[in-house]
Amino acid sequence: MTADRGDGPHVRQLLGAYVLDALAADESGPVAGHLQRCAVCAAAYVEVAEAASLLGLVDEEDLLE
Repeated sequence: MTADRGDGPHVRQLLGAYVLDALAADESGPVAGHLQRCAVCAAAYVEVAEAASLLGLVDEEDLLE
């Protein structure tokens, strides 16, 4: 895996939507391919995915504190 930035726009800005499965099919495929080639974005993906999974542990009372 390299730091291949690809030919198109960099995908880091799409990672949140990608993790939440909120991208259209024509966007998610290229993001998945890019993550296989780009170590920088793959590492960012792991961080975003971990943060998204932690959101399920927060409830309304936690937010009021």
